[in-house]
Amino acid sequence: QVQLQESGPGLVKPSQTLVLTCTVSGGSITNSYYAWSWIRQPPGKGLEWMGVIVYDGSTYYSPSLKSRTSISRDTSKNQFSLHLSSVTPEDTAVYYCARDAETYSGSPYYPGMEKEYWGQGTQVTVSS
Repeated sequence: QVQLQESGPGLVKPSQTLVLTCTVSGGSITNSYYAWSWIRQPPGKGLEWMGVIVYDGSTYYSPSLKSRTSISRDTSKNQFSLHLSSVTPEDTAVYYCARDAETYSGSPYYPGMEKEYWGQGTQVTVSS
């Protein structure tokens, strides 16, 4: 059973960089053929896909967030991380990491892929 767990600060000040980490257990982020996403849900709004890192290290980002988003991984810890720079109060949301239900089939990445496994989510508030 694959399990994902988000971790990071609950409160970030405007203009700072938010860093969240997803720790994966029960499956390898490199020795499988899956893609691992970051998704967020602002209060009162729907889910927003932010970006993904594929098993081979390739990354894809939402066009609306691409200039501020970076996803990296630590294969020794089976973790992947989200860096979101220059945050504003509009970045306040519950942030989730998730794994696709199907293996990655190659570029381009389709953000609408069904997600099979999700972390529980972590609340991030941007406020001074």
